[in-house]
Amino acid sequence: MNIKITGTGSYIPEIIQDNSKFLDKEFYDNEGNKIETPNEEIIEKFQKITGIRERRYVKDELNNSDIAFLAAKKAIEDSKVDPETIDYIILAHNFGNASNHTTQVDIFPSLAVRVKNLLKIKNPKCVAYDILFGCPGWLEGMIQGYAFIKAGMAKKCLVIGADTLSRVVDVSDRDSMIFADGAGATIIEKSDEEGGVISHNTATYTDDEVFYLFYGKSYNPNAEQKTKYIKMRGRKVYEFALTNVPAAMKECLDIAGTNISEIKKILIHQANAKMDDAIVKRLFKLYNKDAPEKIMPLTVDRFGNSSVATVPTMFDLISKGKLPDHHIKKGDKIIFASVGAGMHINAMVYQY
Repeated sequence: MNIKITGTGSYIPEIIQDNSKFLDKEFYDNEGNKIETPNEEIIEKFQKITGIRERRYVKDELNNSDIAFLAAKKAIEDSKVDPETIDYIILAHNFGNASNHTTQVDIFPSLAVRVKNLLKIKNPKCVAYDILFGCPGWLEGMIQGYAFIKAGMAKKCLVIGADTLSRVVDVSDRDSMIFADGAGATIIEKSDEEGGVISHNTATYTDDEVFYLFYGKSYNPNAEQKTKYIKMRGRKVYEFALTNVPAAMKECLDIAGTNISEIKKILIHQANAKMDDAIVKRLFKLYNKDAPEKIMPLTVDRFGNSSVATVPTMFDLISKGKLPDHHIKKGDKIIFASVGAGMHINAMVYQY
């Protein structure tokens, strides 16, 4: 039995926030000290390291569940499935619905049931639930959907990754320039066609790593300290990813019985261009090979880090021929991979 992605969709927010929008910010370090380095230098260094020159933010009137619905609707239309035949809606996010100008999050009821409501699905056997799994959430949702179908518990699953991180950032923290908004969705189902999911691999590290990403107070000592924001120990995340993600990807390839030379594209979570490039190079070094050019698409430069949405959005764009210089054809083998808060790592080998 083959289990394949039969439809994709994404929502890329309309508001473009380029790096110049941060020139007038006051940045503080994690000790509450004002950073005296000119913002021009901070931004130049930031762009050189991360590759991010702009990011996307949602409009005020949209919530995370709204953009998740918009991406899901496109995936359903692309797959041509009857929404009433969907068995599971699995929605990965990290901060629920955060209304504009407040960081209070709303996950009651879950975002997945709100999406089901917006899709007007009446079937009570369509089970909708959320997962909190850091940036690897969409891919873990894919793994869960795959498991449901393989076990005979489902025939079709809708898997969504959506976040509005712009609403939970500390504007006094330089890391606020990393985060963005977006949503991506996929339909997976049983298929008579060749290909589909070949293997998957997941790991969770919770010793020293558990709080590399966390919810914490503003770095600005004059700000309201009861309000919490997304925080990151960037250097620790970088070192963790470079050590553990290539090994997890190789293990996934080994489980699949697939040689690295068979892989046509690596779709890795868009966190940081420098980090992603280093991860892919280290993966190929494990095989004593050099990474081929253009094997790793990048969208972080234009869209920023939209967490769970980065990989499904990128896959949707490539599948529909909307990402220049990157194409996937029938029969191609690719790798999905992600790393994020938890700390979680996952990977999947997939034949298109």
